[in-house]
Amino acid sequence: MGYPNLNSHEHSVRIRGPPNHMHIVTPLPDFYTRVLGFTNDWGSVDGFASISRGKCHLFLCEHDQGHTGSWIFIGVDDVGALFDQLKAGGATIRHPPTNYDWACEMQVEDPDGNILRIGSDRIPGRPNGEWLDMEGRLWIQSEHGWVRVKE
Repeated sequence: MGYPNLNSHEHSVRIRGPPNHMHIVTPLPDFYTRVLGFTNDWGSVDGFASISRGKCHLFLCEHDQGHTGSWIFIGVDDVGALFDQLKAGGATIRHPPTNYDWACEMQVEDPDGNILRIGSDRIPGRPNGEWLDMEGRLWIQSEHGWVRVKE
């Protein structure tokens, strides 16, 4: 698929999902800037903020423009390298880089419970791994589709 590098200024980044509902006036922008390496573009105005990292821009909003627990997908060149960087920076890694049919993807959780799904191309020769859903339940892929792992 060839995702762009999150640090690159030469490419745009694919972002899928609604605007994230967040508490912008709390330490959330600090999490995105200090822990994830984004830049706060223009502060917070009337409950809205714009953050960016390279050519990746996220528009954050409070209250009725989304809901807590949103998921966003961000495509990058190398999820493994970004995993090491974010882990060292103190990010909450909800699920490490794992191969799926669509990508090699990790989940990072922000302080408001929003999930950033960050992925790059699948790693050749590596089998698909388990999936972690919003409630923290594990699923595995079988010949009959995805099956929830019993706890």
